[in-house]
Amino acid sequence: MKRFSFVFILPIVLMLLGCGPQVEPPVTESVDTDVDVAEVIADSQQPAEPCQLTMGFDAWEPYQYIGVGNVVTGLDVEIVHAVAEEMGCTIAMHQATWVELLNALRSGEVDFVLGASLTKDRKQFAYFSDPYREERFILYVRRYEGSMSYQNITEFVKAGHKLGIVNEYYYGDEITRLYNNDEYHAQFVGAIISEMNMARLIDEEIDGFLEDSFVGASILRRKGLDQFIEPHGINLGSSEVYVMFSQHSVSEEMVSAFNKGLQQIKADGSYQQIIQKYDH
Repeated sequence: MKRFSFVFILPIVLMLLGCGPQVEPPVTESVDTDVDVAEVIADSQQPAEPCQLTMGFDAWEPYQYIGVGNVVTGLDVEIVHAVAEEMGCTIAMHQATWVELLNALRSGEVDFVLGASLTKDRKQFAYFSDPYREERFILYVRRYEGSMSYQNITEFVKAGHKLGIVNEYYYGDEITRLYNNDEYHAQFVGAIISEMNMARLIDEEIDGFLEDSFVGASILRRKGLDQFIEPHGINLGSSEVYVMFSQHSVSEEMVSAFNKGLQQIKADGSYQQIIQKYDH
């Protein structure tokens, strides 16, 4: 009886054990590490996008102008090319008048312009590099009138003389105050380029014009006008100039990279070599 019971019960116990819930091994989610690693490697091997910047320029010899073989050159242009080489960038050129260039800078059609003064209004749409040189605007008059005894530009304007300027140039606070004064505003005659002011001076449509001393001397010598026009003793003093970048198309990081390149060419002597070429 005992033996029969054991034999009978054993199959039942085994059957119950077989019907119990099965404990499955934990499932480990498969991670396709090979694909991820390959993608990372591929990304790291992708060449960086080429750095190309579009420079807007107007004819402003000796700082920027079209030279022999239609090559854009000049003191400012050579400085920027040297900096661009440090940055690993290439430069495309876009020529226009200064007013057109400012509009193109606002829209991002050009990435930067040269020889700019820093003003509050321009900071609304542009970034500025570190200053890279100085400029000095002086008064030019007809040669036989160079002895006019005025001590400053305010005296010249208050005496009733008409003064030629280039549209949208910034000549400093003294000129801004006079220009915005209703009493003297009509005496300012705007032009799109300096050569127009020179022609007007010779034709006696204006009595003088303001221009950077390097630019004025260069244009007068090249066009043979120095026998008709000469610098007066009045000057507006020296002021720093900058490269002005479009906020629409250029990042602040790019401006920082430009400043580092500028520091490098000053440190290695390249900057001074360029300056000396035009220091005459």
